[in-house]
Amino acid sequence: MSASDRVLFRNVRVIDGGGKAPFSGEVLVAGNRIEAVSRRAGTIAAANAEVVDGDGATLMPGLVEAHAHPSFANTSTLEALGDIPPEEHTLLTMKHVRLLLDHGFTSISSAAAAKPRLDIVIRNAIRAGDIPGPRMLAASPEITPTSGLGDVRLHHMHRDTFAVVADGADEFRRVARHFVREGVDTLKINPSGDEFVPHARARHTVMNDDEVAAVCEVARSRDKRVAAHARSAESVKMALRHGVEIIFHATLCDEEALDQLEAAKDRVFVAPTVGVTWSTLKEAGDYGIPLPADVLHALEVELEAAVAGMKALKKRGVRILPGGDYGFAWNPIGRNARDLEHFVRLFGFTPLEAITAATRHGGELMMQGGELGQIRIGYLADLLLVDGDPSRDVSILQDRDRLLAIMLDGRFHKRPHPRAAAARPMAAE
Repeated sequence: MSASDRVLFRNVRVIDGGGKAPFSGEVLVAGNRIEAVSRRAGTIAAANAEVVDGDGATLMPGLVEAHAHPSFANTSTLEALGDIPPEEHTLLTMKHVRLLLDHGFTSISSAAAAKPRLDIVIRNAIRAGDIPGPRMLAASPEITPTSGLGDVRLHHMHRDTFAVVADGADEFRRVARHFVREGVDTLKINPSGDEFVPHARARHTVMNDDEVAAVCEVARSRDKRVAAHARSAESVKMALRHGVEIIFHATLCDEEALDQLEAAKDRVFVAPTVGVTWSTLKEAGDYGIPLPADVLHALEVELEAAVAGMKALKKRGVRILPGGDYGFAWNPIGRNARDLEHFVRLFGFTPLEAITAATRHGGELMMQGGELGQIRIGYLADLLLVDGDPSRDVSILQDRDRLLAIMLDGRFHKRPHPRAAAARPMAAE
């Protein structure tokens, strides 16, 4: 990355991330913070600043990926993740965090690591400046019960994937404490299943109250958060009972679960991960991964329920965030911005509402809501300069070539191409 003490973006259309209508103006960055925002051209005095002439391009906050799996390897099976040696897996994860930053994701909240310390090592290397990557919250592997999602062992053979298996409150408590010791930000649990797991389908609730409570007890005592893979209605209610703050999926909610999510809307985040549901149902076959007819039918039912549920939660004011479980062969990392288009096409969000979900609400998910995810004075300078207007067509964010500039913490990860009036220091005023 290259650094500049002060950068002035002029002639830009600003999406501030707070949900307000875009406006034409200019924005001054000083160090790693936004120092000034103006709705009128030529009103910010910035002596010795580097000037970037946007030529009418859109300046917006960097995107936040709410359900990131940077250590997932785009494999076609769960157990294939366990076959990757840790050394190669670390290098692959390093490549993926850079890829996400290249696609405009300046922050990622991990939803699980494929191996115990992968997230932690990569997060620490990013923070130390050793490798390029987004701001990152590190997660544990998925803590699951025997026969739960991620338990790929066979009676005659041990196999690994993204899960650590525990049974009973004491084992879940011990595993949670283990990962707190190693340095995670988020403890991930799997209280429900998934449609492609024969012994743990999406409608099945596979953990019990004592197990969920044990992990949440550890998290509360150590200032950590718990994220739950919760598709079934009962798993959502169980997670809410014990204080889980991040609810992944929530695709099969009944009316009681919707009511409880609404009641907890000031503390919880919902990431439906519609990207993986859509691609598994509609596109897995194109990747040579045919699914049984009963699984396809169940996915159709689940997608329909998810669409209805997310529309209901949106009306109730629950924070719903993009993040589509990217990292499988048919849903590869790098396509993550597609989730914003899914929010528009499936859930009835406007493009601007989808952007707000991925910026302001994303900043709140990253536990930096007062300084991240918006273009406001004093906020961190995580910015994208976009060729076009994503508030009209959010799909343009999927094209990395339309990201003219990417700024993270006030430094250019991707520098804009020089223009006649760009990158020229202003004379001292």
